Parts: sequence; C-alpha cells; structure tokens
Amino acid sequence: MTSVEQRIDAWAHRRLDRLPTDGPRAWLVELVVFTLKQAWACLFGALLLAAILATRLWYPADAPLARNDALTLVAVAIQVLMLATRLETAREMRVILLFHVVGTAMEVFKTDAGSWSYASGGVLAIGAVPLFSGFMYGAVGSYLARVMRIFDLRFDRYPRRWLTALLAGAIYANFFTHHWWWDARWLLVAAVVVLYGRCVMHFRVLTRVRRMPVLVAFVLVSGVIWIAENLGTLAGAWLYPAQAAGWHLVSVHKLVAWFLLMLISVVLVAWLHVPRPPDERTRDVSAQAPGPRERRAETSTATTPAARTTNSPPITNVAGPPLRGPGSMVGSADGVGSTCGDG
Repeated sequence: MTSVEQRIDAWAHRRLDRLPTDGPRAWLVELVVFTLKQAWACLFGALLLAAILATRLWYPADAPLARNDALTLVAVAIQVLMLATRLETAREMRVILLFHVVGTAMEVFKTDAGSWSYASGGVLAIGAVPLFSGFMYGAVGSYLARVMRIFDLRFDRYPRRWLTALLAGAIYANFFTHHWWWDARWLLVAAVVVLYGRCVMHFRVLTRVRRMPVLVAFVLVSGVIWIAENLGTLAGAWLYPAQAAGWHLVSVHKLVAWFLLMLISVVLVAWLHVPRPPDERTRDVSAQAPGPRERRAETSTATTPAARTTNSPPITNVAGPPLRGPGSMVGSADGVGSTCGDG
C-alpha cells in the first residue's frame, strides 16, 4: 500500500478490531468495508465521472475554454493529484499511460468509423477525439491496479500469461477488423470463458478471505462500466448514433464489448501486478480467525494453572498473529514478484 493508505488502514483497524467477528453485525461491517474499499479503488474514475456530470450541469456554454478542453485539464489535475498525494504509485502510472495509448488509438479509429461521436469544440484533441477520452481508459487501469493491492488479490489456476496476452491481442484486433471482416466477438467470449473458467479469485476484505470466480468479477465490473457509460452519454460527453435523436440507455449488447475489454485490461495490469497464487494462510484465513467465544476460551485456557505442566510444551494460538496485509488494509506491503501460471 501507499503511505497514505497505510495511515488510513491503521486508523480503521484501531476501530474495527474491537468489533465482533461473527454474526449479522460482523457481516454488515464487512459489507460496508467492502463497499468503501471498492469506492476507494475506483477513485480516479469516480472523480472523472463527477467532472463530466458537473460540466454538463454547470459549465457555461459561452466559456472561453471549451468543455472538452476543461475536462482534459481536470483529468490531468486528477492524475497529478493522485501521484502527488501518493494515492497511486509511479509504477502504476506506467500501466495507466499504456491504457491511454491503447484506448486513444481505438477511440480515433472508432470515431472515424462512426461507432460514436464526441461533442465538438476544443483544441486538446486528436482528430475528433478529445484527449480526456484516454483518461477514461486510464481510469479502468487505475481501478484494476489499485484493487489488486487493496484487496490483496490472489488467484487459483490463473491461466498462462502468454495465452492471455495472445487472446487480448486477438480481442483488441477484433475491435478494428470487425468493421470490414467477420465479427469474432462471440468466439472470443467463448475463448475467455474457456481460458478463465477454472480461475478463482481470493480477496481479503478485513481478516477473512472470500472467493469468487474470475468470470463473475469480469461480468460485475463490466456492468459497472456500462452504468458509468450511460451516465457519460446522458451528460453528452459522447453519443452513439442511435442516441442522436434523443438519449436512451446504451444497448445491453455493449456489455459484451466491455466484458472483452476487461480481458485486455487485466492482461495490461498483470504486467505490473503479477497474479499470485494464494498461500496457505490466505486459503485458511476464514478458519483461522477465532470468534469472541473462541477468544475467551483461549484466554481462559492460557490463564488456567492446570492447563500446563512443568514438562508440557508452551501453549500457542494456532490461529497465529492477527492477519494483516494489503488486503486487510493493514500491515505488510509485500511485493508482487511471485508468478502464477506464467508461461
């Protein structure tokens, strides 16, 4: 974690560690913490979306600075602020810049092909594409890079990375080639399902580890991006041809495109955060975290004179020390150098 996140983490645990670890109240606390950590992970995208909505509502139409240029400057300011306050690391910034390049190249092609269009005005643009569009792809990269360390993500049966890279390249190429050749998106969706079908993601919210199939995570994140896309088109930042006569919800078929884009995004982020397998402590953390009754029983056993004899070994807590780490938002900021399924 960054130094800022470590301070937030320590502050939160001083309060949360006193709460019960079992029962409805514990589940509610875990849900709240999960939601807050997700919001923290997508901070870049949330701020950029807020700027898009705010300029739609309050930006003067006759302002000397075009709205598109204002959004680009706001996006740059957000990025600088994220780095200056150490909410993002310089290493993560490299991946985000790669998202900018990949996303902007596709935007230039897609707008020229008529897939969607941006509002006119401004000089900070490449062709008909305002530069703030690249930051929208960068926001996806920022979220994925941050969520990897905030939740201490680990992966069981992660596919070989050279295979994921080949599939990501095919998906990216199909975004271009389907305009004049056969659209292979459903074949590519099937390939993603086959490649990631056995992969399970382990994530730590507080001290307990939860599991989720990676494909489910792809679908959930794609749905959130689709909602954000609807808000962006509602704010008039860009429009699809079918929305020219009047705004309506973006087609749900776009979820397929975002699902495929998730694979590209994960492969790019895996360049920085190499997918790591869960170690034994990560696998068994749920069983290791004792509840209030177990903790009272352990305390009683440890303080009972008859519990030990002169020759008996010391009594230890099999649960070990309280589990900390990036996923619990406390403790070690271990590296990401181990590999999982690397070819």
